[in-house]
Amino acid sequence: MTQDTRILYNANCPVCSFEIDHYAAWAKAQNLPLRFEDLNTCDAAPYGVTQDQAARRLYVLHKGEVYGGVDGFIVLWQQMPRTRWLARVVGLPGIRQAASAGYDHIVAPLIYRWHLRRQARQRASRP
Repeated sequence: MTQDTRILYNANCPVCSFEIDHYAAWAKAQNLPLRFEDLNTCDAAPYGVTQDQAARRLYVLHKGEVYGGVDGFIVLWQQMPRTRWLARVVGLPGIRQAASAGYDHIVAPLIYRWHLRRQARQRASRP
């Protein structure tokens, strides 16, 4: 873990920020080489995605490779001693596919639609 692992997430999303803020606080307390980057205030280009794509799911940049969705969570969890067990379990054949399907087809789209509604409300409330 000598190289920073960078995590791109939507800090404006209550669900995303709740989970990632928890990881970020623990990583900071443990002095782990993890950088948590808000897609609303940073450049998503190093991840190879647009801002809109980044709003659709979690992305992790680790050792020059970009991982999205459940694969990104697995890489993140592998970097944190207390969640390595979770990475191993979710990474098991069958479980990984089921978790990916659930995240990609249910969880991430719901959170993204919530994100779009929040943005629309913010635009509508501006003078």
